[in-house]
Amino acid sequence: MNKFAGMCVSLCVVLSGGAMLAQDSSTIDSGPPKVLVVQREWVKPGKAGAMHEKSEGNFVSAMAAAKWPTHYFAAESMSGRPRVLFFVPYESFEAWEKDNRATEKNATLSAAIDHAEVSDGELLSSYDQNVFVLNEEGSLRTGPIVHARYFEISKYVVKPGHRAEWTELVKIYHDGFEKGVPTANWALYESYYGEDNGGVYIAVTKLTSLAEDDASMNDDKKFADAVGPSEMKKVRELTAACIESQQTNLYEFNPKMSYVSDEWVKADPFWKPKAATAKKAPATGTP
Repeated sequence: MNKFAGMCVSLCVVLSGGAMLAQDSSTIDSGPPKVLVVQREWVKPGKAGAMHEKSEGNFVSAMAAAKWPTHYFAAESMSGRPRVLFFVPYESFEAWEKDNRATEKNATLSAAIDHAEVSDGELLSSYDQNVFVLNEEGSLRTGPIVHARYFEISKYVVKPGHRAEWTELVKIYHDGFEKGVPTANWALYESYYGEDNGGVYIAVTKLTSLAEDDASMNDDKKFADAVGPSEMKKVRELTAACIESQQTNLYEFNPKMSYVSDEWVKADPFWKPKAATAKKAPATGTP
């Protein structure tokens, strides 16, 4: 379910075309987490790439040294302003609180993180953190993402007082794609805390290859055929009534900035970055 573009409509309730993150961050088969913390870093021009990867590696090293049980992974923007998103899953707000308190009590880990933040801050123009809660009814065919390589993330702002129309619209898309597009899958989240909350929803489609994006170009027609003309008319009306704005961007996973479980690495070696190979010095006397 990459783009819900029925007729002139461009609503894409596409959240994690296969579960955003494992509910238990070390488990590769579980569904999306109930609470999702998304940390967003806006990188200064010329500071992205290897320089930022090295800086983020300090956080990964600190977490690994502490054998910390909470895992996360990073995705870099391929559209829009240069930025990196870090996804941290929790089963509940209580679990998030316990993780924060445990980190504070670990003096070694806290000091390492503080040190890493100082150097990383030099590369950033801005930073923010938002917290999302899972909308299970609006999600479709969620599953593991360990073999995914990209996220297509859409943000939707619903007009104040129009939540009922939004909910109805989501159901039409859910049922239509469930019926007409067998490959469609997503998880839907609503913003709960942060600067961007109050009627804000995000949708993240997982992709193992951008070829899947090409293959999904005809999904809007399949959806329209599945729901029929009368429902498509309702889709257009509901969209005009409840959607204030919508934006979609593409992100690529970066294992060098990610702290994932051993289980993930065993399931897919992609998550274990290859160490840099030193160049072999030429033997003495060789041309």
